Amino acid sequence: MTETRCGFAALVGAPNAGKSTLLNRMAGAKLSIVSPKAQTTRFRVLGILIRHHTQILIVDTPGIFRPRRKLDRAMVAAAWTGSDDADVTVLLVDAKAGLDEAATAVIDRLAQSKRRVWLALNKTDLVTPQALLPLTAAIAEKLPVEHVFMISARSGSGVDDLLDKLAESLPVGPFLYPEDDMTDLPDRLLAAELVREQIFLQTHEEVPYGATVETESFAERPDGSVRVDVTIYVARASHKAILIGEKGRRIREIGQKARLQLARLLDRPCHLFLNVKERAGWDEERARLRALGLDDNA
Repeated sequence: MTETRCGFAALVGAPNAGKSTLLNRMAGAKLSIVSPKAQTTRFRVLGILIRHHTQILIVDTPGIFRPRRKLDRAMVAAAWTGSDDADVTVLLVDAKAGLDEAATAVIDRLAQSKRRVWLALNKTDLVTPQALLPLTAAIAEKLPVEHVFMISARSGSGVDDLLDKLAESLPVGPFLYPEDDMTDLPDRLLAAELVREQIFLQTHEEVPYGATVETESFAERPDGSVRVDVTIYVARASHKAILIGEKGRRIREIGQKARLQLARLLDRPCHLFLNVKERAGWDEERARLRALGLDDNA
């Protein structure tokens, strides 16, 4: 009988290092939402994939930054918990940004933790090869790393090498999830996240950060389709007006694009209905943080 392996690898790094893009690339499917804006991911997302005879459980964590709100503190706590629970922590560093303040803060914290850390320099296609060796050396001076990978999560370059090394290095043991599972995210949370991604992509400045999305109901219909009712909570009346848009154009566009993505992921027709409500201070509310799957004690 073939020996199987199974274990957790946490992707940790500063905001915008490319963790969600890397998770989606590794999984071969869109599991974590992505936008050019920092701090898009708010909670841990698990990607489940099989490589050779190993079930690799990839944990995409929120970017680690200096928190201000209760929401921010919960996001940062979720990131470090994801790393604490992992067999391997993969430190993702934006090779273009280099050792900036945000990356240095993450590295310093990891250096104190004595975790098993691998380094993945991301976006290496955007810098000259000559710049990579000094950056790797500077990081290794601050933090001992077991392995170094030069990757581009966007193009996929170097990602197979990282996956192969994980497959041979994770602990021997049985698979923890069914072989056809891709994530442990409930469908209702996936629906909310796809709507939130469109808010990030279609609105600007503080609007995406002032909004949260919750699935109120997720109902199977007799014809095999699903009806999904989603509420978007915003902190200000002005944000509500921006999200709805002139004659409701923006909210329709957000709903249409999120619905198409959800239908593709669930492989069935979806009927998505959006409602926008103003709720000042939602990012300090325990109920809202719990709905995001975050620890409200942070």
